[in-house]
Order: sequence, then C-alpha cells, then structure tokens
Amino acid sequence: MGQGGEPRGTREYDEELGAAVARAQEGDESAFAAAYRLVQPGLLGYLRGLVGDEAEDVAADAWLEIARDLGRFRGDGAGFRGWTATIARYRALDLLRRQKVRPRASGTEQDVLDLPGAHNTADQVFELLSTERALALIAQLPRDQAEAVLLRVVVGLDGPAAARVLGKRPGAVRTAAYRGLKRLARQLATGNGTPDGTGEDPDELAEPDEPRDKG
Repeated sequence: MGQGGEPRGTREYDEELGAAVARAQEGDESAFAAAYRLVQPGLLGYLRGLVGDEAEDVAADAWLEIARDLGRFRGDGAGFRGWTATIARYRALDLLRRQKVRPRASGTEQDVLDLPGAHNTADQVFELLSTERALALIAQLPRDQAEAVLLRVVVGLDGPAAARVLGKRPGAVRTAAYRGLKRLARQLATGNGTPDGTGEDPDELAEPDEPRDKG
C-alpha cells in the first residue's frame, strides 16, 4: 500500500469509478455496467466473509437497491464504494437476522485503517494467500476484527470510510484492523487457526478492547 494508507492505484481507480457513476446517474447504462465491474469483486469478497455461500444472492439484492437509489447518491468514487458497502452490509445483516445466525466472518466494524505498520502486515499476509484461503482465515477472527479487515483490504475503503460503514470511530476501526492483521500473520507463521493453538490470542488477552461508541 502507498503512503497515507491508500493501496497503490486507488486514486486512479476511484477517478475512473467516479466518472462512471456520474455518467450512470445521467442515464448511461454502459457506465453503470462499468461501475458494477469495478465495485463487484471487492463487494462480493466482503459479503462472502459475512454470509458465505449466500454472498451472490445478497449482492444481487444490494445491486437492485443501488440501481434504484443511484440518483440520490452524492459523492466521488471512494464515496460510492463506501455507499455500496453500506447497502450490502445492511442486506447481509437482514439475511443473518432472518437466519438467526451470526456473521460467518467474525468481522465487526473496525479494522485496518491507516495504522502505522499495519499496511506492511496486510501486504505480507495477502501476498501469501489465495482469495479463498484469505477469506477462510478472516472468518476465524473475532467479529470486530474480521469485518474491518474485509472492508479495508478486500473492499479497499480507507479508515474514515470503513468507520462510516460500520458506525464506529476511525480509532476503534484502526485498532481492530491492526489486531486482525497481526493475528492473520501469526496464523500463517504457525500454521494454526490461532497463534498458539489454544483458541486465544495472547495480544487480545493482554490488551483491553477500545470502548465501543454508543449509539
């Protein structure tokens, strides 16, 4: 990732996405298709971390809502990614409530955003993993870490944007993301589902969680 917490090429990607969204809002169907192609892979990866095999159905429902409400969106390419992630997340949580199960991706709300040193860890982790294996490992994280890692690394949101999706403070998101990435790195190093094979993360036992925001 580049300086300031943005992945390399993110700015160019978001410029292209923002231009496509603007044209789509003017009725250009090919531009909407272009925006879909840019956003869908990351969005689908995020949903797979939350609802597993139901991800494609949830994504399809989310895109129906996105298309319906596109004229009300205001923002740039990065904002559009955050907006679509928020819609998809609500759809996923609706499904999980109906199924009365918890999100599969123990990811909650805040993760890997703009924390010094965390990006190097993210690069090291995801360079070694296929997407499927990465999602499988993320699913083993505590919920508050998993969803943040998904939003930051898979969807590509920056810290404030991921915090807005989750309704949390950027600082809490940074903490969760950092812990999640460090835990993934240890899993890779040891070959265990958890750093020491006991099911508990020594760092999390030693360091209390940052208080959650109220409301």
